[in-house]
Amino acid sequence: MKRNLSLPIFAILAAVAVAAIVLPARPARAEVGIGLFVGQPTGLDVKLDLQRRTALDIVVGWKDFDDDGRDGYAHVTFLVNLGNARGRSVVVPFRVGIGGAVWDRGGDFGDDVNLAVRAPFEVGLRFRRTPLEIYGELALVLVLLDEHGNEDNVDADGGVGLRVYF
Repeated sequence: MKRNLSLPIFAILAAVAVAAIVLPARPARAEVGIGLFVGQPTGLDVKLDLQRRTALDIVVGWKDFDDDGRDGYAHVTFLVNLGNARGRSVVVPFRVGIGGAVWDRGGDFGDDVNLAVRAPFEVGLRFRRTPLEIYGELALVLVLLDEHGNEDNVDADGGVGLRVYF
């Protein structure tokens, strides 16, 4: 079954454009992290540092639902670093965020689109000598639009990920 991913890509580009307009113009950090997030959802993860303590986290992939199997999924989250614990070989960042998610439960994007607001809590292990970060995330999800009409409006997602920084 071929899926059209134009809607989540459009949503991601729109979120990035809004962030670029709303955020003040200051020198940004040049770090970009690319990796894989495994759990609910599973997908390609891109973290774009905006300023010293803020970043955009974008995941495009799929989410497993109870009876529908794997369905297309994307989210964009604005992350704020609350602080870091420091060890000899690692930095442990604590982050919270707010963002939006879009997914399709069964079919091509556009015929059954669902929307949610998500608020994740993330803890990472950022290695000092290598440009790697292992992180875990737990997110509270508030479903705004569910085309299947499920009664569950509040859910939790989570998983682990690995990012390589450039």
